[in-house]
Amino acid sequence: MKTLHKYLTGQVLAALLLTVSVFAFVVLLMNVLHDVLPLLFGGRITVWLALKAIGLLIPFACVYALPMGFITATLLVFGRFSADQELTAARAGGVSLVSLVWPVLLLSLLCCGLSAWFNMDVGPRARAAFVNLKSDLLANLANAEIPEDTLIRNFPGYLFYTEKNNGGDLENVLIYKLRDETNIDSITHADHGRLNPQRAGNQLVLDLYEARIVKLNDKGNVSTSFSKVTLNLSPTTVTNRVTKPRITDMTFVQLQQELHDLENLNLPAMGTNSSAELRAQLQMMQQEKKDAIEPVLVTMHFQFAFAFACFSFALIGIPLGIRVHRRETNVGILMALILVVVYYAFIMLGRSLEEHPQFYPHLILWLPNFIFQAVGVVLLRRANRGI
Repeated sequence: MKTLHKYLTGQVLAALLLTVSVFAFVVLLMNVLHDVLPLLFGGRITVWLALKAIGLLIPFACVYALPMGFITATLLVFGRFSADQELTAARAGGVSLVSLVWPVLLLSLLCCGLSAWFNMDVGPRARAAFVNLKSDLLANLANAEIPEDTLIRNFPGYLFYTEKNNGGDLENVLIYKLRDETNIDSITHADHGRLNPQRAGNQLVLDLYEARIVKLNDKGNVSTSFSKVTLNLSPTTVTNRVTKPRITDMTFVQLQQELHDLENLNLPAMGTNSSAELRAQLQMMQQEKKDAIEPVLVTMHFQFAFAFACFSFALIGIPLGIRVHRRETNVGILMALILVVVYYAFIMLGRSLEEHPQFYPHLILWLPNFIFQAVGVVLLRRANRGI
């Protein structure tokens, strides 16, 4: 038995390392092609920043690659194990399937722990750091790499344009300050300007010369001229403010704190003498509070539920691999992709309904685990009896 356990566990572990590496590379390549290479080939970031971005994307890729790799590994190993009549030989020796595969199930539980670490801490931290890399990009742009003759939209509330950029010396600078997404609040024009070398790393500080600021309003435009004016454009609406990561980029601990803050948000109580308008406003505020809580719950349940994907895939992958009874790699990979698509369909359904708390989308995220594990247990029992 020890020899069989060592043999099967070693085969699964070797296949797991290979499949996780392949899937991680695929996920990483998709993100690099979408987020990194356009900036690198456009000359907007250096090679060092591109390598740093790729390094931050690796843990995020492993979040999805580990479960995908495990289902593929189990299908491939047990498909070959059955096709080569090794399972028949083990049964002839009086070894049941359940006693044969329990080390593999134990390995899947260990992978669940590793997956939980990636899902709930390492992956979100790396993703948030990758998003924050935009500030490094902005600092890089501020280092005289702002493209000339291009409308720049990197700064919320502003549109920036310069006709010429000669090593930080700008000519014909136009800055549009936006009142909203479509309306312009003011227009700043300067004959020439200079990037301030003492600027902060997450800001763009400009010294503009011979500048003219036109304030637009309904009562008439107001124009003001300056011999020199200094403007500070920040990638956030508040200069030097450290912004919170998005809900999907928060760690599990951060999500718990966010949920605690939202749940303890005190809303005014409705008195018996409250007007109908006030009651409607308070009901709207309560609904908005529920709507704000649900995405946090969905992300928390996703991180926790997805950690059990390896165990769910192991339970269903072992009997399916035996039933398929094929040693071809392409068959195992095709089946793995089908199962992954089915599993992720529930995940996508739950996340798409996060704005509809009445459907309890955070509970939908647990359905694929329950379904896969229930079906896997039934198939494993049947395979154990040789059915």
